[in-house]
Formats: sequence, C-alpha cells, structure tokens
Amino acid sequence: MTVSADVDNPLTQLTLDQLRRRTSVKWRLYPPDVLPLWVAEQDVPLAPPVADVLRRAVELGDTGYAYGTAYAEALGGFAARRWGWADFPVGRTTLVPDVMTGAVEVLRLVTDPGDAVVVCPPVYPPFYAFVTHAGRQVVEAPLGTDLRIDHASLDEAFRRARALGPRPAFLLCNPHNPTGVVHRRDELETVAELAARHGVRVVSDEIHAPLALTGARFTPYLTVAGAGDAFALVSASKAWNLAGLKAALAVAGADAADDLARMPEEVSHGPSHLGVLAHTAAFRDGGPWLDALLGGLDANRALLGSLLAAHLPAVSWRPPEGTYLAWLDCTRLGVPTEAPAGGVASDLAGPARMFLDRARVALSSGHVFGTGGTGFVRLNFATSPAVLTEAVTRMGRAVTG
Repeated sequence: MTVSADVDNPLTQLTLDQLRRRTSVKWRLYPPDVLPLWVAEQDVPLAPPVADVLRRAVELGDTGYAYGTAYAEALGGFAARRWGWADFPVGRTTLVPDVMTGAVEVLRLVTDPGDAVVVCPPVYPPFYAFVTHAGRQVVEAPLGTDLRIDHASLDEAFRRARALGPRPAFLLCNPHNPTGVVHRRDELETVAELAARHGVRVVSDEIHAPLALTGARFTPYLTVAGAGDAFALVSASKAWNLAGLKAALAVAGADAADDLARMPEEVSHGPSHLGVLAHTAAFRDGGPWLDALLGGLDANRALLGSLLAAHLPAVSWRPPEGTYLAWLDCTRLGVPTEAPAGGVASDLAGPARMFLDRARVALSSGHVFGTGGTGFVRLNFATSPAVLTEAVTRMGRAVTG
C-alpha cells in the first residue's frame, strides 16, 4: 500500500464537534456524552471525487433513475488494479439496493423457503435476521479458536444443511465481520471444494473488500477455482462511508449467469441514482483517498493495541487483517453476560452494557453475532486517534475504578 503524499489522513480531518452535528444513527442513538464506536460508520469526510460527482448532479438536477454499466465498469477497473481480477465480468452484474438486500435476493434465486443457509459465527447479525425473514433456516458453522473458517465445522454444517432441504446455501463474509479476518485463497479454495461436494451455493458478502490492511491481501471469491456457480455482493459503502447512498452490485460466477438473469426487475428499482454515481466515483477515482484512509487505519490498529495493553490488559484480541473493526474478548473481566429482556438498548449485554453505563462508550455487544460472541464486544476504530484514545482510557477507568 502506498499512501499518496497529497492526501491527508481522512480520520483526522473532522473534529468531535463537527461529528456531533451529523444526524445518522451512529451519532443520534445515544446521548451526546457517549463516544460512539459501534455501528460501521467512519468518522471521515467524503472523498473529494465522491463529493464532486454528487455536487455536479445536484447542480444539474440529475436526480432521476440510474442507468448503464458505469458502476460495474468502475468496480472492474478497481478489481483489476487492487486484486488482480483482470477479467471482471461486467456483463454478469446487476444493480441491487445494498449488499444485504442483494444477498437475500440472490438467496431467493438459489434456495427455496425452508432451505438452510449456513453462516460462520460470530458473524454480522443481519445474516441471521435477513435469512430468517426470507423464510430460510440458519445453520451455524462456528469459526475456529483462531477466528478463521473451521473447515471441519463447515463440512458438518453443509451435511446438516443438505439434510434440511434440497437447495442449501452458504452466506460467506469475506472479509469477515466482526473478526477482521481476510480469508486466504487456500481457505476459499477449500470452501469451494466443500460446497461442490455437498451441492451448496456460495453467496459472498464482500462489502469490506477494499479494506484489507497491511499484511493481508483480499481474494475475491469468484476468482477461486470451483466458484463458478457462486455470487458476490460488492459496494463502496464501507470503504468510502457511503451507507446512506444506496447502491450495490450482485456479481455472478460464470455458471450462475442464468440464475442472475432471473432476478426480479423490481429489485433494480431500489438503488439510488445518486448512490450509483457516488459508488462509481469511489471505485473509479477514490484510490488515493482510500490509500490515505488505509494508512490511518493501520496507525489506529497499532494505537488500539497499545491502548488496550495500557488500559485494559485483561482484554485480549487478534488485530484484524482487514476492516476497521476490532473483536475484543472481555470474558476475563467477569462481567455478567445475561441479555436484558427489552428496552431501547436491549441488544446490549455484558461488557458492552457495562462500558456504555460506566464509561459512556458505545460498542456492539458480542452476543448478537451468534455462537461465540458472548462476552465479546466489537469496537469500530475508524475514528480519530484522539477519540480512540479517550474511549479506551474511559473503558480502562470503568474496569479499574
């Protein structure tokens, strides 16, 4: 990774006062005395190429319906430059509103109601909610103690999934949220082998793909041998902080084009034209800004390690290889982990509840990530070094005081 000399670290460009003027959920769910390091929003300004294209669209009144393949072409160029994916299939893509909606729509194409969808917990909580709401069953294949895919566990889960229905699927998180693991090519090749053996269709959520940090390399699942009948869902939303500008792409493997062609036409009505413009600009022209961000995230990852050692030595972690999410093992703190029965923050329990109440720091509670999450918290370190330092210092005082 080479950081452009003329692009400043985006994580240091906004003050806390400026951030508190935002109206998104990150900054409005909790009172102003809380430092929010929970939901996956970044404390950054818009990348200039994205801001410019949005400004031009507003000035022109270009706020109609999305059209064309510019988004897919921009992603293809980015994939070639960053991941070595030289033959990105622009013709096997379709616009979807966002990655999770797209994943569920793909699952509707390749599974039937009642069929099983395998997930690898601890994993992004909407995997459970979206799959269940779509009338499919969730089957867990827990990660190993090293937080990587446990292929023996996955093999067994695929067997159970096939026994539950004729068209099982695997919803892969690549890179993995919340652990920050960036799956290696050999790991993904084994996934493809197991999927072929058991007749399981793989749907890969690659929303964090541009966020591989120093020391890791992202592998698109569709570039792995044996992944021809699989799908990937990609967008610029996490890397360039564009969650409020809805647009993503579903990409089909070479043997899945006919399935993708059955995507209901109305699904393509969900993406925003402004979202398509923004994501296209990010992938096409946002590389220097992204490199500066990655440099800032690398620095914050190292800073977080130092802060945990100094203020929370009982908390253990494996520094993430990608994303801006840290998965912190707080089990040695001895905090009760029972989930509350209800209330505004009923998704908080254990250490996350304690850190909110005692430190006024909002984190994501591990138990909502499925098996293996109880006693953990997820911390979003895509913020300024000053905010990160203040947050972990508060957390340390909450434990020792």
